[in-house]
Amino acid sequence: MATVVTEKLSRFFINVRQVPPLLVPLSPSTVSSSEVPKVFWKPYIHTGYRPVQQTWRYYFSTLFQQHNEAINVWTHLVAALILLLRFQQLSQRVDFGQDLHAQPLLIIIVASITYLTFSTLAHLLQAKSEFWHYSFFFMDYVGVAIYQYGSALGHYYYAIEPSWHENVKGFYMPAAVLLAWLSCAGSCYAKYRYHQSANLLSRLCQELPSGLAYMLDISPVVHRIFTAPPSERADPALLYHKCQVLFFLIGAFFFSHPYPEKWFPGKCHFFGQSHQIFHVCLVLCTLAQIEAVVLDYESRRQIYSGLQGDLAHNFSALCLFTVTCSVLTAAYMARKVKNKLSFKEE
Repeated sequence: MATVVTEKLSRFFINVRQVPPLLVPLSPSTVSSSEVPKVFWKPYIHTGYRPVQQTWRYYFSTLFQQHNEAINVWTHLVAALILLLRFQQLSQRVDFGQDLHAQPLLIIIVASITYLTFSTLAHLLQAKSEFWHYSFFFMDYVGVAIYQYGSALGHYYYAIEPSWHENVKGFYMPAAVLLAWLSCAGSCYAKYRYHQSANLLSRLCQELPSGLAYMLDISPVVHRIFTAPPSERADPALLYHKCQVLFFLIGAFFFSHPYPEKWFPGKCHFFGQSHQIFHVCLVLCTLAQIEAVVLDYESRRQIYSGLQGDLAHNFSALCLFTVTCSVLTAAYMARKVKNKLSFKEE
């Protein structure tokens, strides 16, 4: 009898060992920088990386695990969900389908949700392989370009004062399209050519177009802040605009400088990275911006309807053009990466 029981137990444990891999619980373990390709390395971050060449299921499961991208994933995922809820609330009182002047508001909300979603996917799934690392971040840069155009349109359409509109109406929107595309193209090229390098050429490719785009995009807001009469300085929309400028400038600093991980090397593998602080600031900037634009849409119709006339359809077409150019650029750069990696393997 004992022999029979022993044989049955032996067969049971042999069968357990032969369970297909998909049924085996996923390991939440992370690895050091020496165990992943150099393209994944981050300055002063020596561990907390996820292993490469795992299943897609594994990387999706890391949404609920601790690794050095977890905070970056969750900050933008939560913000995207908040904006989806805000959009649902707005759709109950704003006729996005019939109100011509609501189209730019729809564009900036969709653009914001798009860049937050693309960023979430990039940080969650980029560890799959070198090719997918590049490809997902190229997609992220497409989202940023779309958001830059949406921001420019929202500020130009709703927030601008007539005096500033008179000065920039001849070039503002075409320049916004060009700079949004250059931002995408420059970021893709810097990622492809320089990886994580912080040299001057890399920073110029990535930060110069984005900096110029922001200076143009925010100019209607800055002009309005500095020229607002005392009676309008308590305007809630103006307060939100000030907040979005402040949050963006703080975020830009942490995007460009690796603090505090540079001060505490080896201590910020999971929490406290500069890019995580940048994400939080950018989220706060976006949420404040959306609230400001909504308030401007509701309270400044007499101003912007006279300035913009029936141009909303034209601005929507420019948005589609920006998306098309950015997607084609990202696809072209992804093809170059694929060719480069194939050549390296040979």
